[in-house]
Amino acid sequence: MYLNSMFPNPAPFPASNAHNFFFKRPDQTAWPNFTVHIDLGTLNKDGLPRRLMYDDYLRNIDDLSTGLSAPVKQGGLGLQGWDEGVGVGDVNQEGGKEIIGIMGENSSEYITVIHACLRSTIPFAPISPYSTPFELTHALTLSKATRLFVDEKLLSSVLPVAEKVGLKLDYIHILKPNGTKSNLRNQTRISLSGIIETVRKRSIKTVPIQPATGRTLAYLVFSSGTSGLPKAVMISHGNLIYAMAQALTLFEATVQVYTPPAPPSPDGLPVTLAILPLHHSYGLHAYSFRCTFVPNTLLILPKWNADVALDAISRYKVSALTMIPSLIHQLVNHPNIDKADLGSVSSIMCGAAYLPPNLAKKLMKHTSAEVNLTEGYGMSEATIGAMVQPLDGMLDGRLRRIEGSTGVLLPGMEARLLKDEEAVPPSSTLPSSDIDCNVNEEGYLWLRSENISIGYWNNPKANSETFVGGWLRTGDRFRVDENGNFWFADRAKDTLKVSGSQVSPVEIENCLLSHPEGIIIDATVAGVSGGRTNDEKIPRAWVVLSATGKDQKKGWGKEKVIKELDRWHKANLSKYKWLRGGIEVVDEIPKSPTGKVLRRVLQEQYESRAKNSKSWFKGLKAKL
Repeated sequence: MYLNSMFPNPAPFPASNAHNFFFKRPDQTAWPNFTVHIDLGTLNKDGLPRRLMYDDYLRNIDDLSTGLSAPVKQGGLGLQGWDEGVGVGDVNQEGGKEIIGIMGENSSEYITVIHACLRSTIPFAPISPYSTPFELTHALTLSKATRLFVDEKLLSSVLPVAEKVGLKLDYIHILKPNGTKSNLRNQTRISLSGIIETVRKRSIKTVPIQPATGRTLAYLVFSSGTSGLPKAVMISHGNLIYAMAQALTLFEATVQVYTPPAPPSPDGLPVTLAILPLHHSYGLHAYSFRCTFVPNTLLILPKWNADVALDAISRYKVSALTMIPSLIHQLVNHPNIDKADLGSVSSIMCGAAYLPPNLAKKLMKHTSAEVNLTEGYGMSEATIGAMVQPLDGMLDGRLRRIEGSTGVLLPGMEARLLKDEEAVPPSSTLPSSDIDCNVNEEGYLWLRSENISIGYWNNPKANSETFVGGWLRTGDRFRVDENGNFWFADRAKDTLKVSGSQVSPVEIENCLLSHPEGIIIDATVAGVSGGRTNDEKIPRAWVVLSATGKDQKKGWGKEKVIKELDRWHKANLSKYKWLRGGIEVVDEIPKSPTGKVLRRVLQEQYESRAKNSKSWFKGLKAKL
């Protein structure tokens, strides 16, 4: 099945530096000097969160860009921007091409580095501040970062790894100091604020915005790594501009059918709570890029904290939330959720992972009726997004929002659903029609558009497997109804084959979570050993009890819940989908910082226990 987006194609923008799109558009000349950032992680001299005005923000970006690029003899770092080349090339620490790693919690400084790098055409690579030494070693080695901006409080864990991989310690700079003043013993280490201060003290002439083409590398972002080590996805300036043009086209279609309520903030501007990590594509785009469409205030939370988030929403009259299912799960089950005031929220966007309909309903109970809850589907390899849930009435009434649907293709997107993607020749430019799915038939999703990544960094094998004939193999399975709405089935790698039939873990999870008594609040399903053959996996569930499920006075408890869920799912699912691997109660489902369930962690724990149990039993039989 071939599908093309129902939206108009994005308006063409000239190939240039993405910085021009973000800050040099004609409409921005009339913008006021508003509060662009409120950084909850940095206090001013009065003990209040630091505020940054828009004009000062622009000046910081220009001056940091100048400090990065200006010659060393003038007081700059003399870093070299990139041309059209996207290969590894001559990346090195001796004057070749530069790549700047960024490792820190969410902050105004973090976003400033991002835009200074874009302006200078120096690619950046966001690195998780939660990286273990092993993960950091992989990130630095893979990205070939030549410089690193890092929060001061992370230095002690970063320096040994940097030395191990050969990154010069003098090329590690301070992104954000501890507190209002640096606590570094070695005050000679270059910092972001120090670079900007040098530019201003020496009156270094502002370096021009560097030219870029559609294939000039903008940044590297690491894939989630839920199955194996993360890969570095290359996003070009052209990818970035096209993704923003898609969002603008969608915005124009939205305002034709929906007028958001006036923000209740003191200055009348929207306030977005920045709670997702900036090292992930979702947070990176939401807080660094899409927030440049209209004047709005970014309320920056260094890292996720449910207590702080609930207080901040009320205190600062937050109007927009960008969420992932795991954070929504924490909010709706927070002990203070009934006391929280979410009345100012008018827009909620949820992405990065599948949002169960019952979880969405729980959230909506605590918001006003006018809230616009939107879901979407995307991946780093598609720059940010590929699908979105439309609003009722879009495109002259042709579109409507359907609960549970992933949505429709974004402007400018093409898609194919294939029965058997392994049958596609590597050189194929368009999969043959004989393997296309029919309406409402589940298949493998392939995507094509100008927002599709230019490839994986220095990984030809992964490139040949993922980017085929101009198409992106997503690794996800969907079905499409007769109206062009997509319905998520499962990750292809997570789908199980039991007795020759495909079993979707998501379908079983939804069944368990839909129990009318609300005895569990989270669940995941994955394949474990125990099938009829050595390579066949059978479904096993891990569940988290709700307060009701734990309440023995009401007749529940661990054993009763397991027994009831066993009865419930067998009554609602075909026999080949039954949980032959059993049901296990756990305290929490392990998830990545971006909300993706780490099924492999639970699978490995189970298999390890099963292996030890078999060894013990064999030993017992030998003794007997």
